[in-house]
Amino acid sequence: MSTSSSPLLPDERLAAGAARLASRYAGHFAPETVLSLLADSYARLAEQARIRTHLVVPAERLTAERLDALAHTQGLMSGPTRVLFVCSQNAGRSQMAAALLAHRAGERVTVSSAGTHPADAVEPHIAQALTEADVDLADAYPKPLTQEVVQAADVVITMGCGDVCPVMPGRRYLDWPVADPDGAPIAVVRDVRDAIDAHITELLTQLAP
Repeated sequence: MSTSSSPLLPDERLAAGAARLASRYAGHFAPETVLSLLADSYARLAEQARIRTHLVVPAERLTAERLDALAHTQGLMSGPTRVLFVCSQNAGRSQMAAALLAHRAGERVTVSSAGTHPADAVEPHIAQALTEADVDLADAYPKPLTQEVVQAADVVITMGCGDVCPVMPGRRYLDWPVADPDGAPIAVVRDVRDAIDAHITELLTQLAP
């Protein structure tokens, strides 16, 4: 089956990414599964994008995250505790929380974030506040909430915005009621960052070593 001629791909530039992913997950998932998830990831990102010319790389990254989660759920791959942060747009609080936890926990935790109604881009003040704390957010982008990532999570944390998240048995669900930094001045965003970091300090004491 040729990935370059597959009708599943909405953009021919995805073919190279499909080949990379099929090779990476060979023995775990069929190429058809990879193609289907890649096409779906691209379509989900395209729904929120104002400009679609730069979706190829994020679509491949989102697909890899979904395949990793699916492999974890099916027992094909093992790994550390998985924590998922969810907010509405995945452009502020959940991005900040994921970046801070990943920075502080390192390989101890696998961290994901997603939005129920993802925005087009991460808010600039979020990246600025994290850079000031020596946390890099350069490659972050808003992602849609997918079933695979929810199913793979050990801990699901909503960010005080009342989002409806699929409830899976055996998962721990938390809500962190922190202020929404959307459109706020940088001083307020810093306060939100510090409030989230305090929650993360507590979370790290509760996670298995």
